[in-house]
Amino acid sequence: MEQTVPHYNSSLSSWQIVGKPDLASLINITAVVRVEDDRLNMLEDILLQVSDPDHENYGRYLNVSDVTKVLNVSEARVEKIRRYFLGHGAVRTDVHPNGDMIFLTMPVSAIEDSLNTELHIFQHKERSSVQIIRSRRGYSVPRHISEDVMMIGELVQFPRLRPRRLNNLTGTGRGTWPNDCASEARCQGLVTPGVLAKRYKLNKSSSNEKVQGNTMAVAEFQGQYFDPTDLKLFGDACNVPTTVDKVIGGNQPSAGVEAELDIEYIKAVAPGIELTVVYNNQYSLLNWAGEITKSDDSPLVHSVSYGNDEAQQTSVEYMISANTGFMKAGAMGRSILFASGDQGVCGREGCGGIFSKKSFKPDFPAASPYITAVGGTDFLGDAIGDETAWTFGGGGFSDTFGIPAYQKQAVEAYKAAADANLPPQALWNATGRGYPDVAALGGEKAPYCIATSGGFNGVSGTSASSPVVAGVFAILNGVRLKAGKKPLGFLNPLIYKNPNAFQDVSHGCNKADFQYGFNAVKGWDAATGHGTPDYEALLKVVESLP
Repeated sequence: MEQTVPHYNSSLSSWQIVGKPDLASLINITAVVRVEDDRLNMLEDILLQVSDPDHENYGRYLNVSDVTKVLNVSEARVEKIRRYFLGHGAVRTDVHPNGDMIFLTMPVSAIEDSLNTELHIFQHKERSSVQIIRSRRGYSVPRHISEDVMMIGELVQFPRLRPRRLNNLTGTGRGTWPNDCASEARCQGLVTPGVLAKRYKLNKSSSNEKVQGNTMAVAEFQGQYFDPTDLKLFGDACNVPTTVDKVIGGNQPSAGVEAELDIEYIKAVAPGIELTVVYNNQYSLLNWAGEITKSDDSPLVHSVSYGNDEAQQTSVEYMISANTGFMKAGAMGRSILFASGDQGVCGREGCGGIFSKKSFKPDFPAASPYITAVGGTDFLGDAIGDETAWTFGGGGFSDTFGIPAYQKQAVEAYKAAADANLPPQALWNATGRGYPDVAALGGEKAPYCIATSGGFNGVSGTSASSPVVAGVFAILNGVRLKAGKKPLGFLNPLIYKNPNAFQDVSHGCNKADFQYGFNAVKGWDAATGHGTPDYEALLKVVESLP
């Protein structure tokens, strides 16, 4: 299955084989049940209707039971798959309420036997403490269930971790603004809560307001825990209440830079809103999607810093399966935001070289049409003011998904703009979904000041940009809920119909270390999307919506 996924190649991968797992070790994998195309099309239609401010069905979201009826997955199909794996050693089989995923717990030996594969322990080349179990080659299921199974998750997907160069940047900030985390001198010149509030025109009373039912979440994966003492350290220094209200999946009081960045800065923007950490003990986007769509009371806004190149260990089947989860979430009124990536247009895989055709490498899930992708910016100068595209910010055009209707006009305008000075056409897909949709500060010129491991550190990346934008939309959800209205749900139709609610970025290029990239211009572009949030303008838009 997933025939388009290349076999593991150590020269291209960030991961290296370090051994074999114990054959008796229990591992979790996800069997994705095939959903008929007409049912997926129906789900997409519903998503776009309930998310379009101009449609009569705007805000008429589905619940879990409604989604189950739309997908109409055959119970016999589910049971056939479940029985196969139970007969081959599965010790646990949990079926998602929608019937489209089965979460399996199996010994390594049973996985290798039932899926005709061989598992290995892989260690990240930059972060030796991070290990995962994956297959170095493909896998297969027997013919009698091959038409029922879409794919098996957590076998050939290798996650991309944030580059180490984006950590430990204290002392590099060039900002000339006052340090609002005044008790911590190491925050001088770095992005702090006060910098974001000023640049994005946040309203303190709205940010701090607790509105019944208003919730937000960040997603964390294997080993990315948070230490409450770090959160308190940040909150005390920067005068921002920084607490986690709920944890799904467990936590250990140890410092994970990624987790603490997410938590500290979504709370820096929206300190009054209830925050959930959705933790997954392995790098499983499918498991995360299953978690947030199995309940009618899951958080309303989700920020996720996870991804990889579309072409690298990511099959079409995997992307369709993930997209199904995103569509379900959006149809249920959830807003899903993903970081666009930290390696420019070439991604982790690189743009090619002497022996291969050069081409840009779009990111997934950032290039999914059913999520909001958040790119990165830097300040143009050394003061709080205009922004420029971060040179390493992810952005471009999907090689897999076409241009969705909601962004067709914006993408066409960008491609027609004389000052876009587009890269050679051979490098990118002119008919693909363009991303990011919006952006926020994330570059290395002024890193974010975070508390981690008992001290303060400077970090950069779109992993910072995503929770900031998520926090802004969480505040706006509070405004709607307080007025007795529905949450905003899937954000892109709203964003593309209201480009003036964002602060346009018209400087910079996301070429990273490559010769070409996408230039930021007036209007939407494939480096910064529609630009960065303007809360005051967004508030007026949101208050006017039905």
